[in-house]
Amino acid sequence: MVIPMPNATPQPAQVSSIKAEIRDFNFFYGNFQALKNINMGIEEGKVTALIGPSGCGKSTYLRCFNRMHDLYPGNRYEGQIVFYPDNTNLLAADVDPIEVRMRVGMVFQKPNPFPKSIFENVAYGLRVRGESRRSVLEEKVEQALHGAALWNEAKDRLHEPAYNLSGGQQQRLCIARCLATDPEMILFDEPTSALDPIATASIEELIDTLRGKVTILIVTHSMQQAARVSDFTAYMYLGEMIEYGKTDDIFVKPRDKRTEDYITGKFG
Repeated sequence: MVIPMPNATPQPAQVSSIKAEIRDFNFFYGNFQALKNINMGIEEGKVTALIGPSGCGKSTYLRCFNRMHDLYPGNRYEGQIVFYPDNTNLLAADVDPIEVRMRVGMVFQKPNPFPKSIFENVAYGLRVRGESRRSVLEEKVEQALHGAALWNEAKDRLHEPAYNLSGGQQQRLCIARCLATDPEMILFDEPTSALDPIATASIEELIDTLRGKVTILIVTHSMQQAARVSDFTAYMYLGEMIEYGKTDDIFVKPRDKRTEDYITGKFG
């Protein structure tokens, strides 16, 4: 008698879900080429860190994803940033930059709450979209503040000025403002560089809770922070993507000597 072997049928390999694919991407400030021939895929629901020395193009690259460079004359994109599953090139001329910024939220280096109440800060993006129903606004604001781990601290202060919050709370408020519009990706541009260690730990914990719910791209000068919070890491230098892969691989066994030199402190 032949005893069938368990799992004898080959199982299909799990396919990673790519949220964004960057194809042959270049960026120019006027005649100056700041980013050069970048190709990479960003995995959905994961945290990807961008590291590299100052002036290497990290923040420039980050701001391409929500087309912030459109706000200044003379800037120019080449190539594509394709979002899935709808296969939309975010840089296409017929794609509205305002809608891109709803799909791709951004948290800046320093907290930038609007001169409005806590409630109106979170509701701002919803109002821009035309939402005016009070019940919907209240529900979405509460959900976003819960998502940013700020609800318990702010629920009795919703109509106070946002500036009354501490620096760390203001940064979480900015994250809640992003979450309110149900973004597919959030960009973090050194979100803890202006915060104390306790507030920094709070933001890092929040990023960890958002993993799996939203795709995150974070610029950080702290390699320790990149190692703590990210699933994938990209090393950039002089506008080029030198190496990109799983964070553990980048930090333990980088393939490129330039990456190794930067991570070990020999350069940068």
